[in-house]
Amino acid sequence: MRLRMWTSALCCAAVLTGYGAPPSPERPSMGEMPHAEETSAVRDMPPGRTDTTQLHWTAPPAEEPLADYTETQHAGFQQAEKALVSYTSPNQRFTFSFGGSLIVRGSYDFKGVVNSIDFIPYEIPVPGNYASRQKISMDASTSHIIMKAVARSPKLGPVTITIDADFRGGAPGSYTPRIRTAHVSALGFTLGRDVTTFCDLQAAPTTIDFQCPNAYSFDFATVLRYEVDFARNHMRFGLACELPRVSGTYNDSFAPIPQRMPDFPFYLLYAWGPDRSSHIRATGIVRNLYLHNLRTGNNTSLPGWGAQLSGTIRMGRPLRLFFNGVYGRGITPYILDLIGSGLDFAPDPANPDRMRTIPTWGGQAALQADLSKRLSVTGGYSTVRVEHENGPLPADRYRQGQYIFCNIFCTLTPLCRVAAEYLHGTRRNMDGAAGAANRVSLQVQYNF
Repeated sequence: MRLRMWTSALCCAAVLTGYGAPPSPERPSMGEMPHAEETSAVRDMPPGRTDTTQLHWTAPPAEEPLADYTETQHAGFQQAEKALVSYTSPNQRFTFSFGGSLIVRGSYDFKGVVNSIDFIPYEIPVPGNYASRQKISMDASTSHIIMKAVARSPKLGPVTITIDADFRGGAPGSYTPRIRTAHVSALGFTLGRDVTTFCDLQAAPTTIDFQCPNAYSFDFATVLRYEVDFARNHMRFGLACELPRVSGTYNDSFAPIPQRMPDFPFYLLYAWGPDRSSHIRATGIVRNLYLHNLRTGNNTSLPGWGAQLSGTIRMGRPLRLFFNGVYGRGITPYILDLIGSGLDFAPDPANPDRMRTIPTWGGQAALQADLSKRLSVTGGYSTVRVEHENGPLPADRYRQGQYIFCNIFCTLTPLCRVAAEYLHGTRRNMDGAAGAANRVSLQVQYNF
């Protein structure tokens, strides 16, 4: 029922954006499109009757994905594979695509465990005990589905509506559906829920672990974003305002309040190579974190900011480098290992009636080797560190986490691949106490 409602909504959006207008002269008609096949519902239509809302089914070969889908598809970390089912209007003005992935993985933790279904160094117990030595887990909640509609409006150009969902909306193991992204894009603008603009999607390696290296900047946000390409598509600039999230440590003098100013991430990217497959990107963010002073009865705010350098570089034919380095104050929602850690700000040890933002930094690098068209091996290292000034944070608070991994991915068929991975992580607290964990994972993924 929900799929039918979403499909109807996407079709209505296509009509409003002009997909029923005459086909553009530069795009071939349906009869000229290779591999296009009409459904029996259209072929059996009575003579003289026209129905511009009737959709045709196109079945292009796997090596020739539908242009409307691929031209508007994000590439990079946790992004959906190409859709296998696509419906196209008779005049090529509207395309609806549906696809997804079934992902099943099994993991075994030993010599320390992580208190999470993902491998998050922040969640390593310190100190360990009898219950944190070994653990086995199985999970299919990262399986996802994606629906996309592309309407070619004469005035707006391609208007893209995307809905992407997985099954991580509730408690671990509940398999509650969750909307990951739901947004509309046109003329360089994106409005809705999407991956945060602070994230460089192509700067992270592929891992079985859903978390990815702990210094990577990845999460979802409600965004209004504008992006533009220039310099013959070698450069791109992006600017956004995003719904803020604050994760601070409060005391008897301060209390949380609703935020009143969006976060402002922005970036400049330079890409090179025949297919623009290598790039370097500089990203920044400006924030204002609001809280209430219980002693004075006034609301106050703390400035937050961050900077990141990231990218991916093709190093010869078989090798590819991924990297990112990030530093800032009050930006824990934008660093994977620190999301929800309460380390955006904390009371000043020298004056409990004063709050201060906490400086944090992190970096990750990984190298992928494509041994063949079907086999790739990747390894990398990542670390995150929380600094302190004017005296330490409490002894049991997080100070540094490390994430080391290596994996192998094998493509069995164009739709199916298997993988194996080893992970090692450590957590060190402010007082020097530390814990470690190891994990071996296997994964089977089938795209549809």
